[in-house]
Amino acid sequence: MRHKFTYSVLLMIAIDCSVAAGDTGVGAAPLPGAEMIIDGSREMLDEKWTYWEGPRFSSSLPIKWKIVDDPVDDGTVVMTDDPVAAGGRYGTADIVTKNKYRDFRLHVEFLISKKGGNSGVYLQNRYEIQVLDGDKTKHGMGAVINETESPYAAYNGVGKWNAYDITFRAARFEDGKLTERARVSMYFNGQKVHNHVEIKKVWGGPNSGVDGGNDKGFGITDTPQGLKLQCEGHDVRYRNTWIKVLDLKENSTDFTE
Repeated sequence: MRHKFTYSVLLMIAIDCSVAAGDTGVGAAPLPGAEMIIDGSREMLDEKWTYWEGPRFSSSLPIKWKIVDDPVDDGTVVMTDDPVAAGGRYGTADIVTKNKYRDFRLHVEFLISKKGGNSGVYLQNRYEIQVLDGDKTKHGMGAVINETESPYAAYNGVGKWNAYDITFRAARFEDGKLTERARVSMYFNGQKVHNHVEIKKVWGGPNSGVDGGNDKGFGITDTPQGLKLQCEGHDVRYRNTWIKVLDLKENSTDFTE
């Protein structure tokens, strides 16, 4: 059964021609050529995702995250709920896409159900865009973690849907050596909050993501990796998440689509 939210998005587009494929924010429809990776169904969750088997991995397939009713709109959504992550044990039950990516345009919608709710969106399973209610620091909501300030003013708050729209350009290498660091631009609920930010390292150590344990996070490897969503035992929900593969020849993360 297809997720009802998908139909509501298409209906909205048909009614209001101002909602274009390239728009950002809650309800943005997939760009032409994009891959839907979360539509709120168990079928898509199991088809597109698996667990990240990092150093602290403690769960087991099938994925224990739940499919629950959307608390705001019709349809179902994915909830980060795995018993092994209770108490904030990050890295124990994170999920990652089976497909791996280099450059891409990403749209992800999330809702935090309770104050202090915590998750995270990991680009290439390396670089975290924080999802954390109540934190306005460089470790907080919407920050390229520890690299930028939190654009907290753009956050819609607990119990409401939020959207990250991201253009990401992977690190570049020549003869196996890093020549250009990864870069990211981001809209948060339709507001431009990060503009071509250079990401210096992988933060959080080996338990956080790929390359976190290499040279204190500076040892980035030349490998594509999946998109990861973090589970820390909190009720954070995801829906309408899609990704489009790009090939950004120029060192730019401008939104051109």
